[in-house]
Amino acid sequence: MAIRMTGMVSGLDTDSIVKELVSAYSTKKEKYEKEQTKLGWKQEIWKSLNKEVNSFYKSAGNLRFDSGYNTKKTTSSDSTKATVSASGNATVGTQKLHVLSTAQSGYLTGAEIKTTANEKVTTSTKLSDLGVTADEITFHVGPAKNSASGTTKQIKVGKDSTISDVVNQLKDAGLNANFDAGNGRFYLSSSDSGYATDFNITADSSDTNSTTLLNALGLNTAKKIDGSDAAKKIDGSDAVIVLNGVKYTSTTNNFSINGLSISVNGVTDKVDDLKNVDVDALDDSKAVSISTTTDTQGIYDKIKDFITSYNNIINKMTKLYNADSAKNYEPLTDDEKSQMSDSEVEKWETKIKDSLLRRDSNLSTIMNAMTTSMTKAISINGKNFSLSSFGISTLGYMNAAENEQNAYHIDGDEDDENTSGNKDKLMAALSSDPDTVIDFMKQLSTNLYTAIDKQMQSNSLRSRYSIYNDKEMTSQYTSYTKTIAEWEKKISDKEDYYYKKFSKMETALSKLNSQTSSLSGMFSS
Repeated sequence: MAIRMTGMVSGLDTDSIVKELVSAYSTKKEKYEKEQTKLGWKQEIWKSLNKEVNSFYKSAGNLRFDSGYNTKKTTSSDSTKATVSASGNATVGTQKLHVLSTAQSGYLTGAEIKTTANEKVTTSTKLSDLGVTADEITFHVGPAKNSASGTTKQIKVGKDSTISDVVNQLKDAGLNANFDAGNGRFYLSSSDSGYATDFNITADSSDTNSTTLLNALGLNTAKKIDGSDAAKKIDGSDAVIVLNGVKYTSTTNNFSINGLSISVNGVTDKVDDLKNVDVDALDDSKAVSISTTTDTQGIYDKIKDFITSYNNIINKMTKLYNADSAKNYEPLTDDEKSQMSDSEVEKWETKIKDSLLRRDSNLSTIMNAMTTSMTKAISINGKNFSLSSFGISTLGYMNAAENEQNAYHIDGDEDDENTSGNKDKLMAALSSDPDTVIDFMKQLSTNLYTAIDKQMQSNSLRSRYSIYNDKEMTSQYTSYTKTIAEWEKKISDKEDYYYKKFSKMETALSKLNSQTSSLSGMFSS
């Protein structure tokens, strides 16, 4: 780089002169900088719009299937006995539900225990302090009484074992076990609800000390000879219901039957033998009544949300496409910004940003794909339907607000001031023939989903799920960066060239001045 001397000898404003000399280069660089700035703004607008379209695309995709509609709702006549919800597969009508038993975990509350010295027992208390004298004693944790399944596990402890040791072995046997020192009792429960996971604690018949041990631990459910409290056991049980004359059993309190999700909370009929229930003898006056109906309001809300989402996107697209021209507006340089207020700069830049997708071909393509899909006739059982068949239509170019000519309005929609006074065809159709409305919306959603998906296929210019040429724009932005860097180098090289020239001129003038001074001195002497 040349030494950049200012006009110390000549008195010239070298910096200003050089700046003027390279101004043509600077203008070129500035042009590319402005183009890159506009391209960056354009990318941001597309990214935001693309995100909204992708979200709508997914929503439309969900409405292609029955699962996208809340088509059924169910009520229970007694929620203290059973609560019910319905999926789209539930049968419309009233059903009778008898709850014969609720699911219960096996639970044992031990008798209160103390040491032989009548002191409180803690987890560190040794069994010898409870009167246990044998080195090893066995008792059993087995399956529920009369159960044909499950395995029996042995618990082996002795006089030197602690209460904590007993708890740990009970846990190893598959029980939830705890000793509450404050109450001096063991608390045991099965791992899950239901008869199959129930448990039973029994003494070892081959060990004469086993019963004595269970008494000492407060785990014997049999009445003691001295009349003191025994452990209290609640047996684990399955939930048993009868729905429409058919018995169902579950290890939990939840049932899933033909589109109904039933959660039982209380018994409606007391039955002694749950295994051999005479379902025909049950008193239907005690039954819970389950009423399932088509959720017309739920379907209406789904359709309304779909229309609202569509309108928001299509109105935004229409506004961007029809934006006013900003032909004479360019991004401001730093010098230009310094001469304007912040609000003036923002207004200026907004004018440019709003116009960047004006008459954009990609925008036009996606808009046409969406609007065309919404206007297609759909055949159901040999009859053609359109959105207008259900009171959903646009207001027309003459009546719609600016840039809202593609938006749809639902007749009778209380939230729409344009059509709230019209007859509600959509709700009427849902009430009389919901299946036809749902079939129509499924096909409409499929058409729209397919149309948008087609515009989001990847190619050399765009990525998958992009409605604009993001690859091309990224490449253009990179190209601008390279071009701007090249022009910056040209400017720097030219500045060095001119400063070098001025430096030589200053040196020559300095020598000339020196020679002139010398000659003047000679003649004056």
